[in-house]
Amino acid sequence: MNILGVETSCDETSVAIVRDGKDILANVIASQVEVHARYGGIVPEVASRQHMLTMLPVAEKALRDAGTGLEQIDAVAVTRGPGLAGSLIVGVSFAKSVAMARGLPLIGINHLEGHIYANWLSSPQPELPCLCLIVSGGHSDMILMENHGHFRKLGGTRDDAAGEAFDKGARILGLPYPGGPAIQDATRGVTTSLSLPRAWLKECDDFSFSGVKTALLHMVEEKATPSEQWIKEAAAAFQEAIVEVLVTKTILAAKRLGVRQILLAGGVAANSALRDHFMSNSPLPVLIPPPVLCTDNAAMIASCAFFHLSNGKVDDSGLDVMPGLAFG
Repeated sequence: MNILGVETSCDETSVAIVRDGKDILANVIASQVEVHARYGGIVPEVASRQHMLTMLPVAEKALRDAGTGLEQIDAVAVTRGPGLAGSLIVGVSFAKSVAMARGLPLIGINHLEGHIYANWLSSPQPELPCLCLIVSGGHSDMILMENHGHFRKLGGTRDDAAGEAFDKGARILGLPYPGGPAIQDATRGVTTSLSLPRAWLKECDDFSFSGVKTALLHMVEEKATPSEQWIKEAAAAFQEAIVEVLVTKTILAAKRLGVRQILLAGGVAANSALRDHFMSNSPLPVLIPPPVLCTDNAAMIASCAFFHLSNGKVDDSGLDVMPGLAFG
């Protein structure tokens, strides 16, 4: 079964074709990072206009890369939320048009659930039940996945998500946008004696990263003229604080729940320090998608849709966007 996936929840326009939920035939991603970098963050109106410009060319390239035409597509999947309203509308409108024109099943997908299914696009395949950590610019969620379609949210962020904290921390340090990759690049090969606080929130599975961000700001303000080396060490201390909390709390929850594996997902899952820390410290198997499948992409949406369709879950032409769509 070939499913055409569409992802436009934020600032990437992506179309993919995935066979049987696991084999990527094409996965085209048009990034808007350079467009938004001049503003120091994503401008929603600009994002939606860029999606309108790139939607059709990206879809055409995906079909060429896969060596297929629309006649070989069996279903259409699209992110319906959460995300930026204007961006979501572009993708959903396109997907509905294709599905209606070809008489194909239409499946609306929760963006966060899609991130989890990036783990089904590489080997080995996940074993259930598992504990999923979704870390991105807007989310730091711990999700128990008992089976396909059966999820339970254990905890989330009380303030800044991990990706948001990286963006704000980079801005404090004078590093470029996006903050996560900038901090990762600045800290390569760097060891530091600097230390920042951790918010453990031991009574629950929630996360909080606003405190470490504020502590970083105070540390920078107290430094009269920070050198380039000091900035790198401060970035390393900031990254270590976030990574240690994410990894430690997830492993503790996984042990408590008796799951078989830990799945990492979301844009921050591309962070090498986070990936290394999980692999070095988890007593349980940890699955992490390749970096290109951690960031927003349509292949994960198509993969997720395959399991929805297998369970008979489809949508009709009334499918609408839900910018604040919850998950778990």
